[in-house]
Parts: sequence; C-alpha cells; structure tokens
Amino acid sequence: MQRTPLNTECKLLLLQYAFKELNCICVELRTHVLNMQSRRAIERVGAKLDGILRSAAVMPNGTIRDTAAYSIIASEWGSVKANLLWRLETQPR
Repeated sequence: MQRTPLNTECKLLLLQYAFKELNCICVELRTHVLNMQSRRAIERVGAKLDGILRSAAVMPNGTIRDTAAYSIIASEWGSVKANLLWRLETQPR
C-alpha cells in the first residue's frame, strides 16, 4: 500500500485523531536509521528529524539498532494536513 491514496488517507486519519481528538502536542514517528524508504515517507508527510537514537535497541538477530526519531508538533499540523489533502487530490487512483 506504499504511496497509495489509502496509505495517505490512513496517515491523515491517524494524525487528525492524535491532534484533534487526543489533543496531542507532538506525534513521534520512529524507524530504523538504515530504512531509507521509511525515512523518506515520514519526511514526505512533513515530519522533522529530531535526531538519531544510537544503540536504541537490540534486534532479534542480535545486531544493535540505531533509530531515527521524527516528530510533528501541533503548530505544524495545519500545514501537514494541507500537504496530505493535496496528495490525496493529486495521487493517481
């Protein structure tokens, strides 16, 4: 479902719920530092990189994971929402 209208709509609904229903002041998104596809997707939404959490977890195979932490804060929600709505309008179905 990557880069589909359904994916975009799910992000919109989840973030809308977080900011409007739960009154969150910040939503954090995390991914493996090496997962560039996921990192680009998070950045396309409008999240900002807060930093890299070094040695944040031990993976099932025993390797150490560094984590990229991103966030969207409440004051950014309006522009993030506009971006997601624009993407929904322009994405091929």
